[in-house]
Amino acid sequence: MARRRTSRSRNSSSTSASTESPKEQTDGKMALRVTTSEKTKKSRKKPKTLVSKKQAAKINAMKPKKPPTAFFYYLEDFRKEYQERNPDVKSMRDVGKACGEKWKTMTYDEKVQYYDIATEKRAEFDRAVAEFEKRKETGDFDELKDDSDFDE
Repeated sequence: MARRRTSRSRNSSSTSASTESPKEQTDGKMALRVTTSEKTKKSRKKPKTLVSKKQAAKINAMKPKKPPTAFFYYLEDFRKEYQERNPDVKSMRDVGKACGEKWKTMTYDEKVQYYDIATEKRAEFDRAVAEFEKRKETGDFDELKDDSDFDE
């Protein structure tokens, strides 16, 4: 009976060790058991795209660019005035700093004209993006097919 108890204790200790950690004891040495799962395997195939990378780059290049903010419309006007008053200052850093300081001190009423311009341009941009997305979904890019890198 003593033998059974010792064999049970050996089995229970070895089974508990193997269930608690991924290591096994073999001949007094520790061996690491590695398990592989379906998620770690990289056997997935990428779906084929209908458009090549070069064509996709050309399509994305045709996407409308975001319009400037109200501050940048103000900066255009301010830059002209500032350079007329200070022709010796050539650094854009100095012009930008002076413009930023003045923009911060301006009231909302003074900024309204620039906000109006910015909102108009933003509305045009939104319409252009909607049209672009519609054309992209339908695949209607005729200019892309006719446009080539080489002139004949």
